[in-house]
Amino acid sequence: MAPQSKRRAAGPAVKRKPPRPKGRAATKRRLKRVGIVLLLVGLLFGLLGVGAFVVAYNAVDIPDPNEDFEAQTSKIYYADGKTELGEFATQDRESIPLDEMPQTLKDAVVAAENQSFWTDRGIDPKGILRAAFSNARGNSTQGASTITQQYVKILYLSQERSWQRKAREAILSLKLQRKLTKEQVLEGYLNTIYFGRGAYGVQAAAQAYFDKPAADLNLRESAVLASVLNDPNDLDPTNGKEAKAELKSRYDYVLSSMADMGTATAEEAEKAQKRLPKFPKIEATSQYGGQKGHMLKLIRDELLRLGYSEEDIDGGGLRVTTTFTPEAMAAAQEGQAAQRPEGMDGGQLHVAVATVEVGTGALLGFYGGQDYLDSQINWAVAGGMAGSTFKAFADAAAIKDGFSLRDTFDGNSPMVLPDGTDFENQGNTSYGTVSMIEATADSINTAFIDMTNSMEDGPQKIVDTANDLGIPGNEPGKYGIPTKSIDLQANLGVALGSVQVSPINMANSYATLANEGSRADVHVIEKVVTNAGETDYTYKRADKDVLDPDIAADVCYALQQVVETGSGSAALELDRPVAGKTGTATNDKGEVSSSWFVGTTPQISTAVMYVRGKGREQLEGFLPEFFGGSYPARTWTDVMGRVMEGMEVEEFPEPVYVDGDNEPEEGHEPYTPPPSPTRKPSPTKKPSDTPSTILPSDDPSTPTDGPTPSVPTPTPSVPEPSPSAPPPSPSAPPPPPSSSAPAPSQSAPAQPTASASGEPTGAPVQVSSAYYSREPAAPVTPRADW
Repeated sequence: MAPQSKRRAAGPAVKRKPPRPKGRAATKRRLKRVGIVLLLVGLLFGLLGVGAFVVAYNAVDIPDPNEDFEAQTSKIYYADGKTELGEFATQDRESIPLDEMPQTLKDAVVAAENQSFWTDRGIDPKGILRAAFSNARGNSTQGASTITQQYVKILYLSQERSWQRKAREAILSLKLQRKLTKEQVLEGYLNTIYFGRGAYGVQAAAQAYFDKPAADLNLRESAVLASVLNDPNDLDPTNGKEAKAELKSRYDYVLSSMADMGTATAEEAEKAQKRLPKFPKIEATSQYGGQKGHMLKLIRDELLRLGYSEEDIDGGGLRVTTTFTPEAMAAAQEGQAAQRPEGMDGGQLHVAVATVEVGTGALLGFYGGQDYLDSQINWAVAGGMAGSTFKAFADAAAIKDGFSLRDTFDGNSPMVLPDGTDFENQGNTSYGTVSMIEATADSINTAFIDMTNSMEDGPQKIVDTANDLGIPGNEPGKYGIPTKSIDLQANLGVALGSVQVSPINMANSYATLANEGSRADVHVIEKVVTNAGETDYTYKRADKDVLDPDIAADVCYALQQVVETGSGSAALELDRPVAGKTGTATNDKGEVSSSWFVGTTPQISTAVMYVRGKGREQLEGFLPEFFGGSYPARTWTDVMGRVMEGMEVEEFPEPVYVDGDNEPEEGHEPYTPPPSPTRKPSPTKKPSDTPSTILPSDDPSTPTDGPTPSVPTPTPSVPEPSPSAPPPSPSAPPPPPSSSAPAPSQSAPAQPTASASGEPTGAPVQVSSAYYSREPAAPVTPRADW
């Protein structure tokens, strides 16, 4: 029987949709559709991109490098903007053919800068995309440019940081790759790229770093030149230990890369990595002779801090107006020469001078030491231990903390602390109880130790005050020349000045005091104009009020007493109001190693420093007089007399005798001298030229037997206690000197007699602030400062 067929129901056929796929099948179907759409969009944009690239490629022509790549000399001017000071060289370049360059150099540069150079098409697509995304996020362009791209940039393009410049660079690189061989590109690159030290191209670089032609470079020397290309300034070994350490790291990388690429054997690379090559001393060009080299170095350093590159400075055609004046520079050099001890013109004695304009922070002039061609150390920047010049900051900190000029401190010597640490005055002289004015005028170490110890967290407050006034900390900061000090520690003896600080920063800090507590940061550049004539930078004053004007007036008054009645009397010869401080410091061996005078008028502040050898060698026995009140103070007076010739005489504000809200602890009550007949001050004696006499610098030693007529301090215009009292009446002997029992105030050291216990006893003897004979006492430990 035949199989029966199925019958459908009567009526029209009903169409049914197939069931929709569910789960993964549905998701795959949707993704497939989206993928097709994205592919079509991508193809569309790709075609548009290719079309745009073709249009751009055809539109961009290779420019003439003789028109677009001409390095311009940067001119440097004095403060008047017209008198030329010097210049930064145009491109120092001598092109040589590729076959005259050693193979080690060519291999090292390829290993350092572009390891795919011999096989790539001249561009780095990943680098271009990375730069585009970086700029889209507001960041600077990234590196990873090929050698061809770098060559195009320096030969044809500007240093502009934008994706447009990067795109043009890529197009020109592709065109150049088709026009030139790899060898031609490498030759042009190595004759054009900047190596630092003003050298463009390998021939100039070989001379600048190794004093030889490029053809004579060995593997080590080639690796160094390939390394410095990465950062010519920060990798130059002459820029200090940090730069040399960074160079060694990059140097090791270059040699390892050469070994990986097979252009040097592993043994050759390992042997070369053991040390850097020797760097011979390169004679500087003649334009750097005298102080000019030190000036141009300061200018270059500040331009770099402002963000200008080495290429901008040496070949950008900048026009730079500085703060320097020919008069201030001449005053510094001539003033130190006039006062320098005879027979000390060699390299052992270093005199540094720095002159800053009060209120602006402009460094008007300086003397950095030896001719730049003989020594590149600028002692106005390198500095030395500050000694007692740092006591001005302790005065300011103490007044801020609640003390006043009237308050008294223990000036006896020695001062032994509970932990066994001891401090002495020069000659171990005891002064009894002294006011802040007397402690400053006579630079009494123990009084400043008592002052520091009497403040809560006193050492840190002194450091903070010094920082505020213009002394930078131990780490590089945002102000100062240089922008850091050495060994600024918040310890009990901080006011005695073991910190190594530059005369430039000391001068500017005292200028802050003269400027009523408003700090203007010290600087050397006023304006920078581009080669196109556009003003690119102008110094903008941003004075910072760091000290109350009344406190600044009181500190300046105490510093004026240093000159009028104390250790800085040589500055009286200036015949102007002067707020200054003498200072000497001892090194770790207890040897006197620095001698200072820092002083300011209301218009100009100058610091003078004497050091020897490497900066911490003994002055005592080397200089005929080694205290700050001798050669430094006389040099300061000579320099300032030249700088301020023709300026009006201005006065400091009257002292306010600020008395803070914080009451000092017991033992610092103001001392009121007994009544005595009013006496006119005796005439000030002029410095003696006799080698056996010196100023009563900082802390004089024990005077000769017998009393000497005193020179009383002029009475303030307001009824305040005199900083210096007349000798006590014989019928009214004073109490023994101690921190709790006030002793008669005096303007010079007492003549103690020893008791059986070794403590000083008897009435102090008044001595004059004039010169007198003495024998220097032995240095004390810890570092004494006088």
